[in-house]
Amino acid sequence: MLERFKVPVEDRVYVSADAMRAATEEIFRAMRLREDDAVLAADVLISNDLFGIESHGVSNMLRSYVARYRDGELNPTPDFTITREAPSTAVIDGGGGLGLHVAPRAMDVAIEKARDVGMGAVCVFNVGHMGGAGYHALRALPHDMIGVAMSSSGVPSVLPTFGAVPRMGTNPLAWAAPAATMPPFLLDIGTSQVAQNKLRLARRVGASVEPGWIAAPDGSPIMERIPVPDDCYLLPLGGTREQGSHKGYGLAAIVDIMCSTLSGLGGGFIARVPGYHLLAYRIDAFVEPEKFKADMDDFLRGLTETPPAPGHERVVYPGLLEWEERELRLREGIPYHSEVITWFGNIGRELGLTFPFVQ
Repeated sequence: MLERFKVPVEDRVYVSADAMRAATEEIFRAMRLREDDAVLAADVLISNDLFGIESHGVSNMLRSYVARYRDGELNPTPDFTITREAPSTAVIDGGGGLGLHVAPRAMDVAIEKARDVGMGAVCVFNVGHMGGAGYHALRALPHDMIGVAMSSSGVPSVLPTFGAVPRMGTNPLAWAAPAATMPPFLLDIGTSQVAQNKLRLARRVGASVEPGWIAAPDGSPIMERIPVPDDCYLLPLGGTREQGSHKGYGLAAIVDIMCSTLSGLGGGFIARVPGYHLLAYRIDAFVEPEKFKADMDDFLRGLTETPPAPGHERVVYPGLLEWEERELRLREGIPYHSEVITWFGNIGRELGLTFPFVQ
């Protein structure tokens, strides 16, 4: 995550992962989630926080989920129903549940199918926010598989190239692949220039947005650095056509097709609700896992040994910084904004809960 989105030093409150995990589980239980679902949902949020993906961690998302449970938008005890199935595929009705605990179970279905026939592909509909695609893609790695997770985003917020009306969500996608000794490869990205949730972080910490990240209400790209305006649209990855926005637009459309149209929802901006697509590839259906992981080590190590350009300390690969951040935060705690800790105090009083990190 860019430095501008990180919590300023003077506003940081460090909380251990265990303490925040316990608090998050308690809040999910208070929303009437089943015990195993509360534990799984909390694990997704804390895993994102440990990776430094705070846009999809406790700070931004937990209060949003609480509001949706209270408004009746999310079903705390959803059924999980396979509505269509073939040896390598399935379509799942998520029962209106939060994706934090629906998506991992859907990935498990994809993993089981890959175990049987080499590959597994699962679509999910009638479901809430996925909560960070990388977590679900990584779920395949302990099974010597490559994992893929993507989600259409429901209400559109991203303009198509040359467009003045949003037609896409941020439409995230993630690919994860194991290695032998190197930290795993994990590409976890949105298909917009900047994630919607990062704009929330920017407002919280007073950060500006870069030229080509957002557009004015008439669709004109804003090509200067400014504070986050109250009214704006997101631009696709690339920003402008000259900088390659057609590529981000195309990737967003692919996610929409695979997650919304293939799951039976129709076009994403027509359905205005999220859908998922999850994939698992059994490595030994293609090559011996030991060779694959050894080759991944050589590939990833080679990337890190690339001579850096002037002004840069080193070359990294997708997933390396997140893994390093995780090790640091497990030792030192997770730095939350003081405003987030205040929110925990307020919600704790509302729900009759106490948290040790709230003074």
